[in-house]
Amino acid sequence: MKAMGPVPADFQASADNCLMVGDWRAPDLVAEQGGTPLFAYDKAVITERVRRFRAAMPDAVKLHYAVKANPFPDLLQTLAPLVDGFDLASWKEMTLAQEVAGRDFPLSFAGPGKPDFAPDGEQAMGVTVNLESEGEFERFVHGGSNRFAVRVNPPFGLKGSGMKMGGLASPFGVDHDRVPALVRRILEAGAEWRGLHVYAGSQSLSAAAIIESQRATVALAAEIAEAVGVTPPEVNLGGGFGIPYFAGDDSLDIVAVGAALRETLDQRPAILRDTRFVIELGRWLVGECGIYLTRVVDRKVSRGKTFLVVDGGLHHMLAASGNFGQLLRRNYPVAVAGRFGSEPEEEVSVVGCLCTPLDILADEVMLPRAEVGDLIAIFCAGAYGLTASPQAFLSQKAAREVVV
Repeated sequence: MKAMGPVPADFQASADNCLMVGDWRAPDLVAEQGGTPLFAYDKAVITERVRRFRAAMPDAVKLHYAVKANPFPDLLQTLAPLVDGFDLASWKEMTLAQEVAGRDFPLSFAGPGKPDFAPDGEQAMGVTVNLESEGEFERFVHGGSNRFAVRVNPPFGLKGSGMKMGGLASPFGVDHDRVPALVRRILEAGAEWRGLHVYAGSQSLSAAAIIESQRATVALAAEIAEAVGVTPPEVNLGGGFGIPYFAGDDSLDIVAVGAALRETLDQRPAILRDTRFVIELGRWLVGECGIYLTRVVDRKVSRGKTFLVVDGGLHHMLAASGNFGQLLRRNYPVAVAGRFGSEPEEEVSVVGCLCTPLDILADEVMLPRAEVGDLIAIFCAGAYGLTASPQAFLSQKAAREVVV
């Protein structure tokens, strides 16, 4: 038997032991949406995450949503009135964000290898380009863009993070010691300098590590500002807030993070006194709101091991298969949706419908007995789910998505 992660506390059982998603019993929601596989996102969970963030963080800190975590348009529609801006990583994300929130909504665009904006620049007006290199500045300023922040490759990383994005040679951001010169070039060109973007890592469950990283980020921003002699209008502190996926994971203490950030900002150097601060979150806002529902199409035993074969798989939910950055495969939280909260009865492996041994959604976990036709729920499916998966692999049917 292998352990699995904790089921998010937001989800409860109905009177007849069915998993509830919003106001829907999971089987009823699947029927209403036309079948499986189905990603269902509970907007009440998102609303509660935003409330918790606002309660924990200093009032002056703005909240941006990192659209790359989940760009489903109905989800963006839910988030737009709750957050203070969207952070983008592609042209399509920019188009979706503008369609949902309008062109006056605060948008910033990060990532190496950005595509050129349209020649007339109309769609990109008002979008802050987070520069990843000096060459990118030359390309965009000559292409008509006029609003820039500099993404900084800091001399430190986020300790214990799932993906470290600082303190290394990197395609992301400008090395910190070269940033002042680039800022001067922006100002000399007559362009609008919007500030600094520092992203040191992601998926951290350690409040102490995030607190240390935020303190270092504020100090680095002040050092750069002093070198330039100009106050940055805005400093994006990045994110890095993680969620518990696996056995032994504990939820991040954002109250502690907020209290420490309040102290850090109260004591910030004078050159940052009029600077706005932003935290950019994706996974922490939407990761636990999502459930991937897939139906058992076969139950088989092979050499004493029981397999539940489902109609979904890694082509929709790559991360749960362990093939999205895990060094050692571990199990996401999983449940039998029609027997939610029932005691486990047997050890099973939940496998997808693809012709590859990589297509494992849950390996040797204890679940209530499930038969052909039952629904399996994979939790923590709200971030880096469908759009982070090889949907066209083996030309299987597409998954549906819905916000409830």
